[in-house]
Amino acid sequence: MVSFGEPWPEFNDGIYYRDLVRASGSGATLIEFYSRKYESSAPLHGWLQRIHNKQITIDGCLATDPNTILREGAELVYHRLPWKEPDAPYLLEILYEDNDVIALNKPSGLQVLPGGLFQQRTVLTQLQLRAGNLTTSGCQEAHPVPVHRLGRGTSGILLCAKTKLAKSRLAAFFADGTSNVGIYRRNDPQQKAGRSITKIYRALVSGIIIEDEIIIEQPIGLVRYPGVAKGLYVASPSGKPALSKVVVLERDMLRKSTLVQVEIQSGRPHQIRIHVSFIGHPLCLAGDPLYGTGGQPKCSNHEVVNQSFAEDGGYERPGKPVPGDCGYHLHAHRLVFPHPVTNEIIKITSPLPSILLTTEESNAPLPSILLRTEESNAKHAS
Repeated sequence: MVSFGEPWPEFNDGIYYRDLVRASGSGATLIEFYSRKYESSAPLHGWLQRIHNKQITIDGCLATDPNTILREGAELVYHRLPWKEPDAPYLLEILYEDNDVIALNKPSGLQVLPGGLFQQRTVLTQLQLRAGNLTTSGCQEAHPVPVHRLGRGTSGILLCAKTKLAKSRLAAFFADGTSNVGIYRRNDPQQKAGRSITKIYRALVSGIIIEDEIIIEQPIGLVRYPGVAKGLYVASPSGKPALSKVVVLERDMLRKSTLVQVEIQSGRPHQIRIHVSFIGHPLCLAGDPLYGTGGQPKCSNHEVVNQSFAEDGGYERPGKPVPGDCGYHLHAHRLVFPHPVTNEIIKITSPLPSILLTTEESNAPLPSILLRTEESNAKHAS
């Protein structure tokens, strides 16, 4: 299997955030503008520190006076200083590739898109580096981008588009499945046949699931949560429709865990983590650090965020769990989708981590397992 990736530098390049002062912001002071608009980024004293550190410019000129009056149309630029991002894998395996799409085997611990502490150590960065290298050697490949997300702790198939057309069509396929979940009828084969994408995961959950199959239709919504600016996704009666089909593969009475296959029609953020915890079986073995029984965060959302701030004035990382924390076992195992250009049905399989194999799969001769996987992937990569 072909892999690619470049080792991460010790420090990233920092980030530049640009703002244009609108009429509503005219007349405000510099410190008022930032401490009000970006309260979740840093406390007032943190923004004062950033101004004194010469991290902010107004129309290209350094701003050192926090009481500078802003005028409409002024361009503000805040430079977040370079920092050492947490450790993350950098090698990516190619499961399938043609002129329009590329499917990767994402390792656990690698974030897909920039966010939070991870701005450079992402799948997107490695895709851009590879595309740049290929372009300089004469290939006219467009810059590929992921068309969906996997959680940082989730491993497995990540589908990416290499052209604008492929990106728009694949994004539409994923959106169709999510939008149709509200009218899903589990006994309607015609509706199932019309689905554009099939996504099947393998997961290890805590406890023994008695039923052989469970359909979970719990809506998922947002709540306020310290350290997560846009809010945390949780099981919520007022949330958006979501559907997961859980099939038990094997029960481990000794370790009190259950190996399951999960098929999702919708693609709500953290859907599988929320749904299995909602039925009382959160992901394990180390355990899902964030979601507990009921599809709710383990920590109370009323806890106060640490108000101390880092070198550049920003909040320190919250001591409580956040969505990007790892420790659980969830793998995007199989993906079936129509090719965005040819409409050919593409089937991709990602090799399973050993901990997510059934006893029968673990005891099978290794060459046979590898051969079946390689044949499946080679058939669709040729």
